[in-house]
Amino acid sequence: MSSRVSSSPLDEAAKELLANWEHVRQSWRDQQALHFEKTYLEKLPALTTQARQVIEELDTILRKIRTDCESPLS
Repeated sequence: MSSRVSSSPLDEAAKELLANWEHVRQSWRDQQALHFEKTYLEKLPALTTQARQVIEELDTILRKIRTDCESPLS
């Protein structure tokens, strides 16, 4: 599985969450909504980027392991 494939659901889920938040935010306009947005949603893009980077690193490691295990011993 490539990292591009495995991070795609993460990106799609983040987009969907932010789109749904925009819809909710039209009717939820108090301090708690602002707190929720600042505490959780403002961090989402950076956290998604970090998660994607970790997924890519894991993909690289797993490919190396697979290659090492499939190679005949010298």
